[in-house]
Amino acid sequence: MIKFNEKAPYAPVEYLYDVEEILYKGRSRFQEIIVIRNPYYGRMLLLDDVVQITERDEFFYHEMMTHIVMHSHPEPKKVVVIGGGDGGVVREVLKHKTVEKVFFVEIDEEVINVSRKFFPTVSAGMDDARVEIKIMDGADFVLNRKQADIDAVIIDSTDIIGFARSLFTTDFFNNVKNCLTKDGMFVTHTESLHFHKDIVIEIQEVLKKVFPVVDLYTAPIATYPGNWWAFAVASKNLSPREVRRRYDISTKYYSDEIHRQAFMPIGMYEKLMQRKLEW
Repeated sequence: MIKFNEKAPYAPVEYLYDVEEILYKGRSRFQEIIVIRNPYYGRMLLLDDVVQITERDEFFYHEMMTHIVMHSHPEPKKVVVIGGGDGGVVREVLKHKTVEKVFFVEIDEEVINVSRKFFPTVSAGMDDARVEIKIMDGADFVLNRKQADIDAVIIDSTDIIGFARSLFTTDFFNNVKNCLTKDGMFVTHTESLHFHKDIVIEIQEVLKKVFPVVDLYTAPIATYPGNWWAFAVASKNLSPREVRRRYDISTKYYSDEIHRQAFMPIGMYEKLMQRKLEW
């Protein structure tokens, strides 16, 4: 059996996976795309030799990326999903009965095509009538959106390097804010609190220059370096810590209790932002 060695970007660890079979290998305009099968994780999607999702545990990430803002918002109708070409976030967004429209904005169409073929349970929502797929840069999408009619913007990008960097600038966050409704919410991952603490803090600081409400929550993601993954969440008005709608969707991990416990305690958060937490 061959092995796949993942050297995680900006992290002092390497992961070694058994590879039963290479199911797909190709290159788009933006990145190398590989699908492998592992005896434990099942099918795995790799972009530029970095694991993006696995069949076994993708729901941890997709549920926590999606349902915090969706349950914090009183009635999310229009949602923008930027990135996440595998379709997992779109699938989770569509579980909410209030949703009328999902703009699925992905710069790399080949990731969508590969995911449709090899990850049908993840990409299952792509053909829903409420979903409009836009093959373009997410930064351009929010820049050109002139009306404030979006209830939630969810950024499921690759690591904060390369072509994804345009999704982590002050200009981008301002454009996101401008397209949100008065109760609108925004969320993005910000890497690992173990290995990328400075990036986590940097994104919080940038968001605080733009949004009145900025916060941080975390989730355990076994296949991502550092395992303790951080999410930056912001809004024009509402605290994302509060669950405003009854929990009535089907999930494997997320729940009302997980929602509340995912947020860093206020005192710990303040120490983090003051750079007084050492690890």
